[in-house]
Amino acid sequence: MPNTLTSAHYPLSEPDAHVIRSDAEAIAVAHKVAAFLLERDAERDRQRQVPAEVVDVFSNSGLWGITVPKAFGGAEVSYATLAEVIAIISAADASLGQIPQNHYCLLEDIRLQGSDAQKRFFFGLALKGNRFANALSETGGKTVQDIQTRFTHDGESIVINGRKGYCTGSLYAHWLGVLALDAEGRAHLAFVPRHTDGLTVVDDWASIGQRNTASGTVLAQNLRVPAFNVFQTYRSYENPTLAGPFAQITTAAIDAGIAQAALRDTVRFVREHARPWIDAGLAKASEDPLTIVQVGNLSIRLEAAEALLERAGKVMDSVRAAPDEDGVARASVAVAKAKVLTTEIALEASNRLFELGGTRSSLALHNHDRHWRNARVHTLHDPVRWKYHVVGNWLLNGVKPPRHDWS
Repeated sequence: MPNTLTSAHYPLSEPDAHVIRSDAEAIAVAHKVAAFLLERDAERDRQRQVPAEVVDVFSNSGLWGITVPKAFGGAEVSYATLAEVIAIISAADASLGQIPQNHYCLLEDIRLQGSDAQKRFFFGLALKGNRFANALSETGGKTVQDIQTRFTHDGESIVINGRKGYCTGSLYAHWLGVLALDAEGRAHLAFVPRHTDGLTVVDDWASIGQRNTASGTVLAQNLRVPAFNVFQTYRSYENPTLAGPFAQITTAAIDAGIAQAALRDTVRFVREHARPWIDAGLAKASEDPLTIVQVGNLSIRLEAAEALLERAGKVMDSVRAAPDEDGVARASVAVAKAKVLTTEIALEASNRLFELGGTRSSLALHNHDRHWRNARVHTLHDPVRWKYHVVGNWLLNGVKPPRHDWS
């Protein structure tokens, strides 16, 4: 059936990004951007809208280009720094913290599989401030790896047909990375400008959480893409690479940021608004010994999660120069451990906020439920119960984690 939908409109300005030169600068810029994003975080979530100028401030800050290799003009920050940057932004606005996640993953695909000419072109776009979004996953398949989108060759181009879902950041993107299989079932990634004929971005994301990630539907109908824009992404998993741990650590970092936001608002609300329980015999809720214990517990568990996240990044950094089977396995296990704790503390901290803040903390004017909604939705990315299995199987049986985006 012919596609009669029209792409959702979102104003796209000409990119004009600052180029960040070091890890330290990346972290400093992240804190400045986070302070800006935090100002209207709750309001944007409530309205389900992100003004174009807000996204432009974020991408023009240079943070979207920090993983570009030094050889191509970027800072090539460490994986540990990247995770910290994502967590800082996500603590200010979890939706906006997520929208460049797949942008970073797409840049990693370019690094792993691109020719020198492709790298110069697409890394140059990223450094200028172009935003890349994904059109990778699909809905309705038997598993997450059940991809129905296909492409055929036509001269110097390929032609793609298919329907994509969970396309995070697609509404805000200048370019989309569309995943399609060839006749042999091998995955290729095609980079397509946002307004290309045959590409339709549908703004239909309607989840309870991560409301402003624009993780909607993308349709490809006879979408023609030059061969230069196509990458053999299946090769990233034929041999040991950090593609899987990379995707996972960016996800874990978002959850860490959500937990930070929930604990931040818990402490503030308990100090300023919550009432002590009558049996405590105290004047302030912040003096309640049982509340103090709970906040202390949350803080310790959050720091443990952050420490494992940083450690996972450092393990990845140690493997980066020469990834092999054992090194990639160690990185995957390290990231799995971090993912367990970031998932659990994000859910726990966003839930405890209401218990410790009391009934008035649930009033709509505070919009505190966004933290729980964000944690609950984002941690569904892949089941953390399988992370326990990965770690246990590695320790008991020496079984290496599978090589894919979820490990």
